[in-house]
Amino acid sequence: MSEFNSHEEASMAEINAQTARISWQELQRFFATGNCVYIAPELDLVMVALHFARDDAAQIKSWKERDLLMRVSDEQAKIWLAEEAELWTVVIKPWVLVQQDKFI
Repeated sequence: MSEFNSHEEASMAEINAQTARISWQELQRFFATGNCVYIAPELDLVMVALHFARDDAAQIKSWKERDLLMRVSDEQAKIWLAEEAELWTVVIKPWVLVQQDKFI
């Protein structure tokens, strides 16, 4: 039996379909607004996006407290720009969630 109901599964499928690999160069304007959020590789990007879409403040706070998600720092932005990095990305307005490949 699935741990998700059919509505949640549909939401996750929709979010998954909206993920894309995007170059950091293209994401810089979102970074400049302060709305880029780094998601640690040990988390599932789609699951995190679902919690953002639900505005699940308690879960988001828990991840923040464990440094599993945070706003992208200036230092990290410079590294990604220099590396010409591509990141997995999904938009949950107003947030742009970004995650490096788990195998980097």
